[in-house]
Formats: sequence, C-alpha cells, structure tokens
Amino acid sequence: MPPPKRKVVTDMVPFLKWAGGKRWFVAEHAELLRRDAHRYVDPFLGGGAVFFHVKPARAILSDLNGDLIETYQALRDEPREVWKNLRSHQRQHSKEHYYLVRQQRLRNSARRAARFIYLNRTCFNGLYRVNRDGAFNVPKGTRDSVLLLTDDFETTAGILRSAFLTTRDFAETISECTEGDFLYVDPPYTVRHNKNSFLRYNEDIFSWSDQKRLADSLLRAAKQGACVLMTNANHTCIHNLYMDRIWQRLTVGRLSLLASSANNRNATTELVVSNYLNRQGRQVDSRN
Repeated sequence: MPPPKRKVVTDMVPFLKWAGGKRWFVAEHAELLRRDAHRYVDPFLGGGAVFFHVKPARAILSDLNGDLIETYQALRDEPREVWKNLRSHQRQHSKEHYYLVRQQRLRNSARRAARFIYLNRTCFNGLYRVNRDGAFNVPKGTRDSVLLLTDDFETTAGILRSAFLTTRDFAETISECTEGDFLYVDPPYTVRHNKNSFLRYNEDIFSWSDQKRLADSLLRAAKQGACVLMTNANHTCIHNLYMDRIWQRLTVGRLSLLASSANNRNATTELVVSNYLNRQGRQVDSRN
C-alpha cells in the first residue's frame, strides 16, 4: 500500500513537533539565515526546522538526545519501514495502545523510530520527557493524527543523507566549525523570560555553566571564520554573555505556544545573536 497523498507544500515540514522548535522562526525570520555556506552545523538539532528549511548540501547535526538522533538515522536509512510501522500505529491508536507503546523496549531501529514519532505526535503537547530510568513518561495528549498529509519520508531521507548525525556534547560539534560554515544554535533556555514556561523543563539538563561554555565555544567558532546565528532567551544575563564586539544582538517577537492554558499564551521575545548581521538585521560579510 503506497503512502497517502500529500498536500503540496512550498517548504519541507519537519516530521517532529518539538518543544521550543523553530518553525515560527523559519516562517517569520528566514531572511536572517545564511544560505551561502558550504556546510550547515547544528549542535542542538531538536525538530530540525532550520535544517529542513535550509536543506544544505552538507551538514553536521548533533544532539544529546540519543533516541532523537537514532530516529533521524533510521528515517534516513529506512524511510519506508518507518512509515509502514507508523501506519500500523495509526490503525491501532487508542489510549490503551498509546500506553502499551510507551512501555515498549524494541530492538529494531525502524520500529523504534516509528515508536518515537508516534509518541511525539500523540503525547501531551509534543513534549519529550523521561524519568530517572530514561523511560519516556509523557501522558497521552488529545491529538489522534499519526500519519500526516505533510509526511514525505522519502524526501526527508534524501535531505538527511547530506548530514553527519551524531549524539554528543554541543562543544564537540561546535569545535569542528571552520571558515565558511553556517553554525545555527538554539540551546535550551535556562533563564526564565517573559513567562515562557518551557524554560523550567530544561533547567536540570542545561545549566548556567553550560550557557557560559556555549558562549565561549561560539566565540571561538566565530574567530575561526564560521557564520554564527544563535536564538536564546531575551534576558539581561544572556545579553551580557555576548558583549564582545564580534556579536550583533537583535530581539524578535513571537507568540508563546508552550503554556498549559491558551489564556497564558502571550506574546514574547527572543534574542538573536550573530556575527554576520548588522543592527537592522541585514546580512553582511562576517569577516569584515
């Protein structure tokens, strides 16, 4: 049975919905992204919205979440098998099936990837959270769509074949950046700003010392000639980490979608730090 007919889309839609994802950034601020780089580097891959928008010829993609990276690798290598297993979840989807799948420990990579995508699409708010034993423990959400009209796993696999995928600390990935690379960085936001409740989900896994390590790593990459663009919390303490003259700091607006109640989903701002943008947000040669 062939995959379902898809809507015609003008851009590649990420197959995961990720808390803190940058679909909104791509939709509203794509002009800030560098497109002339010979390689794209992303050390906090998450849902990959910027990667799938840029569709680079070469890329290094990493994340500390090993299950996430394995899902990308399986989709790259076995897109049809992942889709077939996801179709099976669609047929069986129910509250009972969700919690049964949540408890599963599978050996087959395509089945593990389909499980990851299924849970991502049907859990509460698309969150990824594990307990101390590493077991996924997010409750079932209200969404029942497992297969989406925007799914195009064959095309997704083709784009991913341009990338080296790995699970490792961000500093190791950033250290590989050289002149001509486009380094996009979207770390967990560890400082509460503008009532963005997503921040507290990450305080235990990305500390303030990590923020400082990140700032040091980005400065080294910029001095090596990489074109750097970071999105982060629009907070004074984050601004203070990027006071070097090499950086330009901009603020961009968005609507926070991560609050538990729709009434609390207010307009918020985020910080953009780059070494190739001017004060008006226009691209310039970062080497000048």
